[in-house]
Amino acid sequence: MKISHIPLRLTTGAYILNSGLNKRSLDEESAAGLQHLAGNAFPQVLDLEPARFGKLLCAAEITVGLTLLTPFVPSRLAGLVLGAFSGGMMRMYLKTPEFTEDDGIRPNAAGTPFAKDIWMLGIAAALVLDTKSKTKTKTKIVKVPTPVKATAAAAAVKAAKDLKESKGSKESKDTKSTKG
Repeated sequence: MKISHIPLRLTTGAYILNSGLNKRSLDEESAAGLQHLAGNAFPQVLDLEPARFGKLLCAAEITVGLTLLTPFVPSRLAGLVLGAFSGGMMRMYLKTPEFTEDDGIRPNAAGTPFAKDIWMLGIAAALVLDTKSKTKTKTKIVKVPTPVKATAAAAAVKAAKDLKESKGSKESKDTKSTKG
């Protein structure tokens, strides 16, 4: 996990986890109210018992919060989980006419507590889209063991000496033959 992801995951995860923990003792009337709101976006949830819906919502929020707070969960996976959760929240906000102005987007007073969840969608996008830091292509350096270096150097010096001596002896033979 990148250091820059820590504040995003910590604040969002703690916020959602706290919300889920507070729903553990949700009474049936409150669960029915939340179920009605969720039913605006996802009509299938209206088929559940309100108490069952409350327990599922509590478990979902706790799971999302813990996913974000768990450091060994990859940030992209945590971002996908948060994106699904916050996307559902934004869908609920946009599908509930009582929450928006006449334009259907800007929140009214009743919708402000839900519209603020757009920041979670932005954080999810940041976690999913953030690229891994690209490492520079490293030039592979092959180290030659020291004995080989010494042997190679000694062989090069010997070859140079032999070459010099052979040129020297050839020159002395040439000079002797020209003199004689």
